[in-house]
Amino acid sequence: MDRQKLSLAMKRESERFLARTPKSKALFEDAKKVMPGGVPMSWMSKWPGAYPTFVASANGSRFTDVDGNEYIDLCLGDTGSMTGHSPKATVDAINAQLENGITAMLPTENALAVSQNLAARFGLPLWQYTVSATDANRHVIRYSRLITGRSKIIVIDRCYHGSVDETFATLGADGSTIAREGNIGAPVSLDQTTRVVEFNDLAAMEKALSFGDVAAILMEPAMTNVGIVLPEDGYLKGVETLAKKYGAKLIIDETHTISAGAGGMTSLLGLKPDFFVIGKAIGGGIPTGTFGMTQEMAAEIAAKVDREVVDTGGIGGTLAGNALSLASMKATLTQVLTPANFEKMIALGNRWSDGVDAAIKEFNLPWHCNRLGARGEYLFSPKAPRTGREAADAGDFELEQYIHLRLLNDGFLLTPFHNMALMSPVTTEADVDAHTAAFRRMAEEIASW
Repeated sequence: MDRQKLSLAMKRESERFLARTPKSKALFEDAKKVMPGGVPMSWMSKWPGAYPTFVASANGSRFTDVDGNEYIDLCLGDTGSMTGHSPKATVDAINAQLENGITAMLPTENALAVSQNLAARFGLPLWQYTVSATDANRHVIRYSRLITGRSKIIVIDRCYHGSVDETFATLGADGSTIAREGNIGAPVSLDQTTRVVEFNDLAAMEKALSFGDVAAILMEPAMTNVGIVLPEDGYLKGVETLAKKYGAKLIIDETHTISAGAGGMTSLLGLKPDFFVIGKAIGGGIPTGTFGMTQEMAAEIAAKVDREVVDTGGIGGTLAGNALSLASMKATLTQVLTPANFEKMIALGNRWSDGVDAAIKEFNLPWHCNRLGARGEYLFSPKAPRTGREAADAGDFELEQYIHLRLLNDGFLLTPFHNMALMSPVTTEADVDAHTAAFRRMAEEIASW
């Protein structure tokens, strides 16, 4: 690839972005005076372009910025709006609940209904609620340490499980556990809390477990944050077997892999974790998280936890399980993220990936498109990665920035940090086909470099 041509193309798209978004620019200049980087959360500054696009409204599969530009949203809040923006059933439930209390530190009838739905979907019988999947992961890590009396957590190299301290580790060149680049304020050296293994490597997993000090394995059934990395046949069941053999608890986090279907990959593949974590998508955009557990885990926790002091032991949160989030979850699970809607979303995900694949082949680009149900992603590698390291090595930051900015200017928002698209129940074939046409034009240009 001619990097000079890429640089010139990026300059063109940057100028185009500035011309399309003067109101966003003005808001950004004012925002910098009262928010670091001009954004409410630091990662929002990572979008390509001189500043982020400010949203005026969002509905269904689209949003409109303050300059009046409309976009087909293929990011969907990085799964937080997997339902589509403001689904009617969820909004109606939220509005009704607003009239009847937002939070009271007491259960509602919806808590029972949501727990029953989750148990049926994912196979774990007992459920607890948090404000985010990050909190849910923290809680089940603590419970795993309590039950086992062990300290170490195994995570997958290049994983992401929210802002959980133990997970910001990676493999060093010598195979040791070291802090990931950019890790902020780690309380202790990561090799004290964490052991890192590659995805799809059962031998490495067994070696990491063999020391006898591992409380839990925390993993996604398919990697998503570094790019889509799919499990090889037998890998996940192999991990499940090893966890039992060495007395470690298996925690499956399906916050993103719920794109595989209504019951996630856990249901699809018949996985039997000790704990299960999910968040954001099931609230239709309202902050929420939840974790499920087996009867055995619940019994062990009950035997070891004094309920009079559990709230000061790192488990809880005043807003956890609040009435508003449970109302939103009930409506979302029963009326929006239904099996029928997942069938539609997965069909659209395949249609999107088919379009990308066709353009990649037409212009002989050394890229690959991976699929995970309603989710698709193209990586700058001719074959699918089998580990997080391979996925990371397939990255090309400059090219990715160009692609994201060009598609944004063309009216499409991809998930930041990778070239990923997600389908909602209200995404249309026309939305997908419009992206395919835009992607093909872009692929033709890139192939000429």
